[in-house]
Amino acid sequence: MNDLRIRIASLLAATLACSPLACDRTPAPPAEPAPSKASAQKKDAHDHDHDHDHDHDHGHEHGATVQLGEVREGDYVIKASRDGEIKAAGDAPVDVWVSGGTARIIAVRFWVGTADGKGSIKAKAEIEGDHWHTHVEMPDTVAPDARLWVEIEAEGGGKTVASFDLRQ
Repeated sequence: MNDLRIRIASLLAATLACSPLACDRTPAPPAEPAPSKASAQKKDAHDHDHDHDHDHDHGHEHGATVQLGEVREGDYVIKASRDGEIKAAGDAPVDVWVSGGTARIIAVRFWVGTADGKGSIKAKAEIEGDHWHTHVEMPDTVAPDARLWVEIEAEGGGKTVASFDLRQ
């Protein structure tokens, strides 16, 4: 029993002798945490808060801006443009300007395909300056009559849908 106490006391003395409390050494600062997936994605993201002419240098090209026109749907006037070529299974940077209406807009979504959205992926746009922007995922096969669809959701649940010919 005394042997066990001696071993415990020796172990405790050795631990304290090596600790930062036993001398002037200060503990090493904690290691920096690895960047989170969200912060890495944010770092890789690029800013589009301008007129969307893409003359800025951020490591990739979208291609020429194509104006898709302007439509009046319900209380809204909606203008759209896309950048670059239409490529199946790719993406297309899209900008939409919405004016009119009296209810606050709470979401704008885009998709390419048919009005019912079957086989398409809806992309929720973000406001950037005076317009809504996102990269729309293109379907695996882009039908010749596929259109860009814009859904505007207003406060209170009202939705307005408009479409644009992609090949303007």
